[in-house]
Amino acid sequence: MAKRDFYDVLGVSRGASADDIKKAYRRKARELHPDSNTDDPQAETKFKEVNEAYEALKDPEKKAAYDRFGHAAFEGGMGAGGPRAGARAYGGGPDFASAFSDVFEDLFGDFMGGGRAGARGRASRGSDLRYNLAISLEEAFAGVQKSISVPTLSGCEACNGTGAEGGAEPVTCPTCSGLGKVRAQQGFFTVERTCPTCGGLGQIVKNPCTACGGAGRAEKTRTLSVDVPAGVETGTRMRLAGKGEAGVRGGPTGDLYIFIEVREHPLFQRDGVNLHCRVPVSMTTAALGGEVEVPSIDGGRSRVKVPAGSQTGRQMRLRGKGMPELRGGPTGDMFIELAVETPVNLSPRQKEILREFEELGEHNNPEGSSFFQKVKGFWDGMKG
Repeated sequence: MAKRDFYDVLGVSRGASADDIKKAYRRKARELHPDSNTDDPQAETKFKEVNEAYEALKDPEKKAAYDRFGHAAFEGGMGAGGPRAGARAYGGGPDFASAFSDVFEDLFGDFMGGGRAGARGRASRGSDLRYNLAISLEEAFAGVQKSISVPTLSGCEACNGTGAEGGAEPVTCPTCSGLGKVRAQQGFFTVERTCPTCGGLGQIVKNPCTACGGAGRAEKTRTLSVDVPAGVETGTRMRLAGKGEAGVRGGPTGDLYIFIEVREHPLFQRDGVNLHCRVPVSMTTAALGGEVEVPSIDGGRSRVKVPAGSQTGRQMRLRGKGMPELRGGPTGDMFIELAVETPVNLSPRQKEILREFEELGEHNNPEGSSFFQKVKGFWDGMKG
């Protein structure tokens, strides 16, 4: 009997997209599943026909070959779902399990308990790791190389990560025949669950390695050298590819993510690429003017002129004395904020001089005079 056209089997046109083909397969699979058509002796044959069509059309390369050559593209044992040795329930074999898993997971989601990762994830990727690295503001300014110790799971050297004694390769799980899943009948449905014997890996270790207990990985503290670039800020994340945990059964290694924390500085406060420094000045210097010496983050010194009559909070900018940008660009600035100090621990003579100054300084405090004039106007307005 000649095979039906795969597009007709699924009920789609030749120009159908991958999503349309999958949706059609889902619909047909539910409609023709043998568990839902126990009174139809041809149900299993129809369902296998739908599965065979989907296996050919879901793969872009197979679909292209079918579009060009038809069923002849899969002759000679290369069919997209033909009979295979060791076929399981419903005669589907490995290709059937793959295709049925695609639609079954879409239909039932987490009800299956674990998804398809087990069947396809015999060698799984190792976990990513996080390391919090604290550095000083000076190190963030100049960049620094840090040596860190990271506790991790590394591939066992005794078994080369296989988990088997002497580095022997794992064998196919006898319970699930390497699929990583087992089936159980629940009413009208056949439900797939993670294999309890191999945990979804599809393979088991007959003689576990004594060094790692069959895990293929062992705890180890790894020492790494990390180059922290200039300009990093708190929250900057650095990725070291392949420096995370070793994969399971020879799977790829995870990554290490380093999160930077820049500690607070006793002199400078950071605002992006700019720095702020609060500098105390004497009342005399603020009144008469003068110079103060201030530090810079690069360890240098700068002399800043203080204009006569400066008040607390006055800011002055030192261009190019801030932080570098992480990925290049202009360096930030440093802002000097003056803090005028009130004299303390005065001698009797100093107190006398200040009182004389107060008596003669009627017009030396313009801000105070303006404030109290406003206060007087406020009180007069309240009386009115």
